[in-house]
This record gives sequence, C-alpha cells and structure tokens, in this order.
Amino acid sequence: MRPLAGTLVADFTWYLPGPFASRELLRLGARVVRVEPPEGDPMRAGTPAWHDAINAGKESIVCDLKDDPALARALCARADVVLDGFRPGVLERYVTVPDRAVLCSITGFGLGNRHERRAGHDLNYLGWAGALADTAPAMPPIQVADLAAGGLSAALEIVAALLERERTGKGSRLSVSMTHGSHRLVAHRLGGPPERYLTGGLACYRIYATADGRWLTLGALEPKFFRRFCELAGRPELGERQFDPDQEAVAAELAEAIAARPLAEWLELTDGEDVCVGPVSTIEEAAAEFGFEPLGPPPALGEHTEARGAELGL
Repeated sequence: MRPLAGTLVADFTWYLPGPFASRELLRLGARVVRVEPPEGDPMRAGTPAWHDAINAGKESIVCDLKDDPALARALCARADVVLDGFRPGVLERYVTVPDRAVLCSITGFGLGNRHERRAGHDLNYLGWAGALADTAPAMPPIQVADLAAGGLSAALEIVAALLERERTGKGSRLSVSMTHGSHRLVAHRLGGPPERYLTGGLACYRIYATADGRWLTLGALEPKFFRRFCELAGRPELGERQFDPDQEAVAAELAEAIAARPLAEWLELTDGEDVCVGPVSTIEEAAAEFGFEPLGPPPALGEHTEARGAELGL
C-alpha cells in the first residue's frame, strides 16, 4: 500500500527520531525532502551507516535557515507535512507553515512544562519516564524514546492528522514528547505486577546461555508453554515450580539444563513446539531472515537542492 502517495513531507529533523518518522511516511508512499544545514545531518559523519539506512529514498536540499531561508520557505508553502526537530519556537523564526499543512514537532519533553527547553537524548528521556527503573544501570539495547515514543508516535499522529484534514480541510499542529511517549509505554504497570516481572524477575521469562556461548530466549509465561519446555529440557519437575517464591533457584536449574546444549540444538529441538523460545540473533542474522529492501539510495548532502529550487521557482 502507498496511501500517502502525493503527500509532500518537508523534514527539518536530524539524528534518529524525526528521520525515523519520515522513513515511515516514505514507506507509506510520501515524498520526503530533507532540509539540511550546510554541514549536513551530524549522523552523516558520526554514524554514516545509520544515516544511510534511515534516510534511503529521501531527497536532500541544503538551506542555511539563518542566512537564506528562501528555499525552505518555498518548500513549506507547498508541503503537506512539516517535521520539526528543533527546540520549541525555533523553526517558526524562519519559516511559515500554512494552515492546511500538518506541523509535527518532535520534542524531548513537550510544551508548557518546566522541562520544555531542557536538553536531552534517548537515555535521559527514558530515565525521566520511569522506563529504566527495573534494569538500571544496564543500558537499553535500542533507542526506545527516539524510535518508538518519538519516531513511530509522530508518524501515527501525522497519519491521523492527514485523515482529519481529509474530513475538515484543516491542518494540525502536533507536539510529540519523547518523554511522555516513553512513559505511556510503561504506565500500564502502575499498581502491579511487581517490578522486574518481565525484566528478569521470572525464571520462565529470561535469556539463558547455551553451550556454545550463544543465548536462548525463553518467554514461556503461560504454564502450558513452560511445562512443555521443561519436558523437552529433560527437567519436567521444574514445570510445576514456574511461580515458586524462589525464582532464582528455578532459574539456576534451568540455566544448568540449557547450558548443556548449543543453540542450534535447542532451536532444532523446539522447532514446531509451543514453547516460546528463540535465539538472540545477531543483527546480520536477523536481517537475513526478516530484513527489508531499501526504499532507494541514500541522498548525498544537498543532492536535490538545485532541482527542488527550480521546481519551486527559485
């Protein structure tokens, strides 16, 4: 499906949250034009592989907003969606977003609160949001605030706003807070069950080492799944101890059993069984099975500046 075909997105964002949001809009058919400063998105130099993967298929124009914002202004005048990654109020100094357009600002803490202008990155937002309480000081494996609470939430809000525009003819002004969005991801846990329920507190929901130094994920929360896994592991008696008060004792016995076989044997043994297990794949292994084709080549910095300027009459 390409439901956003014909939709023009002007993307004034850098790093991960905004570009991830515009990649999702691109995937749905939108045309995305990135507006970069003369030095480019810092990810071009810092993490070029990340930059190229997230920005594949987009266009890039260079525009110095402070010295010569004409191209950015002309682009915004035609845009259906404007993505804003600056601190609150900055973009509006240089461009005007028409009323019919959807303006989505991705912020750290939202608007109208004591944190509005506070600097931060993913780890800070997750910490403020309570999302690290169970696992600190361990670091999260992906940038959840940037990609989920920021990028995906922004894409969803934008699609909803475009649907509303179809009904009313009016654009929207959206503010996506990565901290508030991160808290929404954990807010359902207020009041229970206890902390660490799904972050290492249960023996049936953990990651265990295998004989060859790889890792096996066990997510057998339902008793029928756990009992069957324990049978396959040669430890059927553990199936009756799933929710024993002493979870560490259960985990220690499971760890001993799982450590007796290499990962490949576990995957072969459990293939086709209802046991909720799997590997900890490398990113390369996961890409080979679950990856997707790039949406196009990544744009060189400013590659489309001249063509878009001509298109906009500049």
